[in-house]
Amino acid sequence: MPDDRLVIFSPAGRRGRFAVGKTVRDAALALGVDLDSVCGGVGLCGRCQIDVDPSQAQGLSHWNEVEERYHTRRPMRPGHRLACQATIQGNVTVSVPPEFQVHRPVVRKESLYRDITLDCDVRACFVTIPFAQPHDAANDADRLARALREKWGLGELTIDADILRLLSPALNEGSGSVTAIVRKGCEIIDVRPGFSPDLYGVAADIGSTTIALQMVDMTSGDVIASLGAVNPQIRFGDDIMSRLSFLLAHKDGGAHLTSCVRRALNDLILQAARHANIAPRSICEAVVVGNPVMHHLFFGLDAAGLATAPFTLATEGAVVRRAADLGLNMLPAAEIYAPPAFGAHVGADAAAAVLAEAPHRGGAVRLLIDVGTNAEIVLSDGRRVLAASSPTGPAFEGAQISSGQRAAPGAIERVRIDPLTLEPRFKVIGCEVWSDDADFAATATGICGSGIVEALVEMARAGILRADGSLLGEAAQRTWRVVADGPVWAYILHRDKERDIRITQQDVRAIQLAKAALQAGARLLLDRLGCAAVDEIYLAGGFGSQIDPSYALALGMLPPCRPEDVKGVGNAAGVGARIALLNQQSRAELSHLAARVEKIETALEPDFQHHFVNAMSIPAAVIATMGQSRTRRRGRNAQRGDA
Repeated sequence: MPDDRLVIFSPAGRRGRFAVGKTVRDAALALGVDLDSVCGGVGLCGRCQIDVDPSQAQGLSHWNEVEERYHTRRPMRPGHRLACQATIQGNVTVSVPPEFQVHRPVVRKESLYRDITLDCDVRACFVTIPFAQPHDAANDADRLARALREKWGLGELTIDADILRLLSPALNEGSGSVTAIVRKGCEIIDVRPGFSPDLYGVAADIGSTTIALQMVDMTSGDVIASLGAVNPQIRFGDDIMSRLSFLLAHKDGGAHLTSCVRRALNDLILQAARHANIAPRSICEAVVVGNPVMHHLFFGLDAAGLATAPFTLATEGAVVRRAADLGLNMLPAAEIYAPPAFGAHVGADAAAAVLAEAPHRGGAVRLLIDVGTNAEIVLSDGRRVLAASSPTGPAFEGAQISSGQRAAPGAIERVRIDPLTLEPRFKVIGCEVWSDDADFAATATGICGSGIVEALVEMARAGILRADGSLLGEAAQRTWRVVADGPVWAYILHRDKERDIRITQQDVRAIQLAKAALQAGARLLLDRLGCAAVDEIYLAGGFGSQIDPSYALALGMLPPCRPEDVKGVGNAAGVGARIALLNQQSRAELSHLAARVEKIETALEPDFQHHFVNAMSIPAAVIATMGQSRTRRRGRNAQRGDA
C-alpha cells in the first residue's frame, strides 16, 4: 500500500512494508524475525527490546506509559524500546540485540562453558482470557487454548491432565491473566496465575563416585546454582562392577540402588532451589547423563545385562520420562531426558562430553578421556569416531589409596621431591603457597589423585621407585622418610601430630593398574584408527581438571602428545548436559553421533591385555631422569668433598 512504511530488521536483514500504527513486535512476527517475548505484548517482560539509532527515532512513536513504567522498574539502555509498544510511524531500521533474540547465543565466560544458542523446548506464554459470557459455551481449557492460538500463533494444544484442576483457580487468582508453560509448542504442562515467566532446568551428571548438578535459568542460559555430592551408591561398592555384583546377589538390589541415587539427586535439586531462591515447581525440564550402569539404575532399567558378556543394554536410545514418574522434586510434568549411549560401557555421559568438546570436528586426531571410576575414551580423526571404556577403578579419585581422599580443601594436589635430600614439598587445595613457605599454614588431610600421580613421578625421578613400581629399600639409608611397611616399603610424604600421609607399595600398585588400563584403552583405539600418536588430548572429569599434563605423560597414563596439547576440560559431561537442556537441535546431533560411533569392547579384545601389561611399568624416560639426578647428586657431593 502507498501509505505503508518500510521496516528493516538488523542483523536478520528481514524487511517489509507495514501500516502506520502497527507495533514493531507485530512486524517482527510477520517477517519471522528472531525477537523474544513472554508476556504476549503487554509490556511486562521486557524481552522484546529493540535498539534504535537516534537518527531513526522519528520512524517510531514516542515512549508511552507502559514503557515509562517498565523503565522505572528496570532501566533500559539508551536507544532501547519495547517492540510491543513502539508503533511504526515512518521508514525505520531497528536492531534486535543478541540478548533479546529467542535463539540468542549464550557466550561462555569460562573454559568450562561452550557457546550455546538458546533453543529451549519449553516456553512461557502470558495471556489474558476474557471471563466467560452467557453466549460462550467454551470451557476454561478451550478458552485458554484459543487465547494461546490467537496471541502466540500456536497450533492444536493438549493440556496435562494434572493441570486441569489448577486452571480455574489460576484464572480466578490472576483475574483472567495466566502464564501457560508450553512444551514443543503443543503441550500445556503448567498454568500459573498472572505474569510468571520463570523457567528453570537441571543438568545432572551422575557419576559412579560423584553426582554433579547445575541449576540453569532457561530464559538466559545462566547457571544459577552448581552443587555436587558423593553418590550414596558407593556404600554398595566403589566401582560399577561391585554395584552390579550387589544387584545380582540381592533380590531387591536394583531397587535399593535406584532409590538411593534418586534421593541423592532430589536432595541436590532442593538444595539448588533453596540456594537460587526458586520454587521447585518452576523447574520444567532436566537432562541427566551418566555411564550405562548409573543411567540404567537411575531410570529403573534392568542393568543385569551389563554385568557379563556380551554386555547388553536395556536400550541404547535416548530415554524420556516424566518427573512425577521418577519422584523428582520439580514440575510433575517436567520431561527428564537422557541422551543415547555410545555402547554398553560408554554411556550418555561420554556422548554429552563429545557434544561439549567436539573432538570429531576438524581433521586433527583428538582423544577425549573422561577420567572416572570407569574411564570413557573417545578418539576421532574427523572422519571416524571410536569409543571404548577402561576399568581404571577409583584410585585416580583418591579411593583405594591409604591416605587418599577426593580433591577437596586440605588434599595434597602437587608434590615435588628433592633428588638430593629426598625431602618433599607440596601444595594443598585451598592454599596458594607450598609447604616449605614460611606463610604455609594449611593442614594436609590426605592426598588426591593428581597428588599421588605427581608423587610417583617425583619418587621415580629421585630414585625411590624402580621401573617396575617397587619401592627401593636402599633409599632408607638416605632418608628417614622411607620406612618398612611389612615386607615392603613406604614413603612418608607428610607427618604431623595426627597421622602420617604416606605412599605405600599398595598405593603405587593401585595407580599402576589404573594408568595401565587408561593407556591400554587409548592404545587400542589408536590401533583401530591406524595412528601412533594424537594431536590433542582432552581430559574430562574432576581428576582431568586437577592433573598436570606433564606428569600424566611422564607416568605413562596417556599416549604420546605434547604437554601443551593436553587440556583439562572439567566436567565436560555436565556441560554437554547443559547444552542438551538449552538447545533442542543438539539432541538430534547426539542421536546422529550415537549412530555413527564405532564401539570397542575392551573386555573382548585380546590386544587390550597386551597393551595393559606393557603400560604397567614406569616409563624409561622417567627412570633415565632418575639416573641423571643420582649422577648429579654424586657430582655435587664430590664437589663438596662429601664421601
